[in-house]
Amino acid sequence: MKKILISGCLAGDIVRYDGKHVPLTDKLLSKWNRKGMLETACPEVSGGLETPRLPAQILGGNGLDVLEGRAKVIDIKGCDVTLPFIKGAEYALSKVKKYNIEMAILKEKSPSCGVHHIYNGHFDSTLIPGFGVTTALLTKSGIRVFSENELDQVRALLYLTD
Repeated sequence: MKKILISGCLAGDIVRYDGKHVPLTDKLLSKWNRKGMLETACPEVSGGLETPRLPAQILGGNGLDVLEGRAKVIDIKGCDVTLPFIKGAEYALSKVKKYNIEMAILKEKSPSCGVHHIYNGHFDSTLIPGFGVTTALLTKSGIRVFSENELDQVRALLYLTD
């Protein structure tokens, strides 16, 4: 059975930066969860950050820029939290390798998991095209990454490869 890596917050784990619980309500995700197909990871918590924690954003680029040392992840008070984000991305990649995962569903807009959009690093609610640190590392490693808004694409790929 194929496994899919999923952001812990999308699977209902209490790992969001604000400590809020978002229950798993999507029917397709619930079905995959019942079948044992979902492998959860919260890169931020796995990287050593607590729940709740201060909001963080990428300043000066996207997740790839962070991995290559050209940008940083900072929290709302200006503290550099780049290292936990990189460690968390590496943890997510280790899970992908352990379970031979080929696809991930990650939380859009997150500095770790954003797939198509992230915040601009100025904490003014402005979204920009870009992707998070974990998304960058997984994509660089050949993993197909989708947001929670692209479940139909994941379902189609699962159907084609089964």
